[in-house]
Amino acid sequence: MFPMTPPFALLAALALGAAMQSAPARAQHDHATHAHVTPAVPPRAQRWDTDAALRDGMDRIHTALEELRHYEMGHMDLTMALDRVGLIEQAAADIFARCKLPPQRDAVLHGMLVSLLGAAREFRADPQDMAQVEAMRTAVADYPRYFDAPRWHTPTSGAR
Repeated sequence: MFPMTPPFALLAALALGAAMQSAPARAQHDHATHAHVTPAVPPRAQRWDTDAALRDGMDRIHTALEELRHYEMGHMDLTMALDRVGLIEQAAADIFARCKLPPQRDAVLHGMLVSLLGAAREFRADPQDMAQVEAMRTAVADYPRYFDAPRWHTPTSGAR
């Protein structure tokens, strides 16, 4: 007798299997596939090197997220907040366009960026939902844990 599988686990397994069977081979790297990737990578003792394009894009994201604190405190208007979200989206698009990382690093970075962009999209849909600003920060909080990021604060063990 087989143990009962929770329905959501069974549905997820079926959906993943169907997606893998129907996905055509791609000559180019498809960044959308990272939306469902949650890499099981432990925090690194030594961070990965970054190139100029990655540092630039992530630094722009970091700056825009810091500036959005003013919106959360009521010191920035909606137009400026949406502008900052646009800067985040553009920086992420630039990183995707120039992404040349080994597979494990690529999966870690792209998992963060896909989550970041999802929260940005939700914020655009409801700019009063401040939880989405925090979700954007949370999406990239582990970036300095994995990648050499001089301008980012490195989270301590167990802290975010």
